[in-house]
Amino acid sequence: MSELSGRSRFVARVLTQRGLLVWGVIVLLIVLASILAPVLAPSDPNTGVLAQSMAQPSAEHWLGADRYGRDVLARVLFGGQVALLAAAEAVGIALLVGVPCGLVVGYAGGWLERIVMRIVDGVMSVPFLVLAIAVIAAVGPGLGKAMAVVGIVYAMSVLRLVRGEVLSEKEELYVDGLRVSGVGAGRILFRHILRNIAPPVIVQATLMFATAIIAEATLSYLGLGVAQPTASWGSMLADAQATIRQNFFLAVPPGVAILVTVLGINQIGEGLRDLFSREITTGRFGLNVVRKAPPRDEVTVEPVAPERPVAFEVENLTVSFPHHGAGRVEVVRNVGFRLRRGELLCLVGESGSGKSVTAMSTLGLVPYPGIVTASGIRLGGDDIDGLDFAGMRAIRGNRVGVVFQDALGSLNPTFTVGNQMREAIMAHRTVSRAEADRITVELFERVGIPRAAERLRDYPFQFSGGMAQRVMIAMALSCDPEVLVADEPTTALDVTVQKQVLDLLVSLRDERGLAILLITHDLGVVAEVADTVAVMYAGQLVEYGPVATVFTRPEHPYTQGLLDSVPRNEPSSAPLRSIRGVVPQPVDWPEGCHFADRCDFAVDACRGEPVPLTVAADRTRSVRCVRSNELRLAGISVGRDRVDAGTK
Repeated sequence: MSELSGRSRFVARVLTQRGLLVWGVIVLLIVLASILAPVLAPSDPNTGVLAQSMAQPSAEHWLGADRYGRDVLARVLFGGQVALLAAAEAVGIALLVGVPCGLVVGYAGGWLERIVMRIVDGVMSVPFLVLAIAVIAAVGPGLGKAMAVVGIVYAMSVLRLVRGEVLSEKEELYVDGLRVSGVGAGRILFRHILRNIAPPVIVQATLMFATAIIAEATLSYLGLGVAQPTASWGSMLADAQATIRQNFFLAVPPGVAILVTVLGINQIGEGLRDLFSREITTGRFGLNVVRKAPPRDEVTVEPVAPERPVAFEVENLTVSFPHHGAGRVEVVRNVGFRLRRGELLCLVGESGSGKSVTAMSTLGLVPYPGIVTASGIRLGGDDIDGLDFAGMRAIRGNRVGVVFQDALGSLNPTFTVGNQMREAIMAHRTVSRAEADRITVELFERVGIPRAAERLRDYPFQFSGGMAQRVMIAMALSCDPEVLVADEPTTALDVTVQKQVLDLLVSLRDERGLAILLITHDLGVVAEVADTVAVMYAGQLVEYGPVATVFTRPEHPYTQGLLDSVPRNEPSSAPLRSIRGVVPQPVDWPEGCHFADRCDFAVDACRGEPVPLTVAADRTRSVRCVRSNELRLAGISVGRDRVDAGTK
């Protein structure tokens, strides 16, 4: 089923590539006309009637006749056969030689790679036309021989491309997994790696096909290709040149044929490149404008002291993406929260619940073709929903700092960390380079990076994971933001470093009055550092309130399920409890409670209509459950000096 749905998505994407479809049809017509040339041609392309020499276009000769009385249309049709077969020969040789050699050389490396790449450099340093002339001089004329030389030259380009792709691909974890499983090198290369690097090779082959047509026309024009009187677009141009003063029109049909064919194949290559690129792209300047949505009746409580000024507020946020066969599918639905100065709000839930999409969408970072709607997104007292690219750029990294999970992956490996910090500071603040460096040193010292001044000259790979995360935190704080969004900043770190990073975030919150939105899976982290917790499931908030209240007296079965799934610091012979099933795909979300199919307390009322987010009976939190008033769930014990649920 997944394979079929993948094919369906691919077909749907092809149908959206209008340029690819139009030029594909044009090239297909040219190919069919060339194949059916014996049927379509009005006469023999290689014989003519001298009495009809230089005949103008007419009913008998639609495109006229050349100086030997040969029908131009017939020669264009048969010339297409020569061009396409010659290009197919060159590209076929290039792929048969270049792909296997590139796979082996890139995977093996060592002395073999060094020797082969020097040979490649030598071959590619000589123009293919010169090599073709040399071969023809040695073994005699013939288009097949000349195009074989072109194919060998193209094979060097393919080899270099494949080798580069393999060098990157062989470092992927799935390749290590195959090696550990005992899979042989040949199977790894030709079954697994080749499949992953196929898209750029296909695009390269398409572009080479177009240039091979030009190569054949050039060789035939110079008399080094097909022998007279065989029809070829290049030889037709040569004949037209000899009679250009008498009838210039003879150069138009073969010239147009070459132009349209090469242009069409190039456009197909461009379309394939777009087709094989990421399905989700950055859209208009990387910004997906938030569209206004009407307010909803759902209400939420004030989890923290209302006297604190509001730093960040989101109301009725919905994010949707297109899905083949289902129109647009909502992946986040009607989410709202309010974050006050000095508050640390944790967004928790299983993978696929929509936590990261929720956070990124508020900053205009949901990629195209996603659509974001909201009744309001306010930063301080300013509405930021619907800002243009320049407006959002002025906010991101300035008033809102972001810390991502993979710190090393978020830093550019080709620049020093000092250079990247300086760039971030100078993008939003009018300071000199020296002042930016001074600010960087102060921030590095504040986040606990030793020898801060010296480390400005270090590259990201010279930092451990924990230190790289401190660099990211320093960068997020470089412009003294009002809000800090931290997307699972401790997931890839060991327990000791996690504790240090969390302590740093808490101290920065207390010291600067930062409002922090922390996305995490670790309920121990939530219990230890959070003021407020928002539990998400399948794109919706299901429970929202003060962490002590939600964890000690949960009112949604999903919250209780998450708490039950966390290891306890106590001896037990029973297996670790877990929530049965998995988070459903957005296209499969039910109309009623999204958690009903996994819930042990579900009743018919849960599966009927959408369940609203309402204020719980104790007025301390909001909950999305029709049975919240009658369920008595266990919860856990939470304290600043004791965390039963999680690791510390």
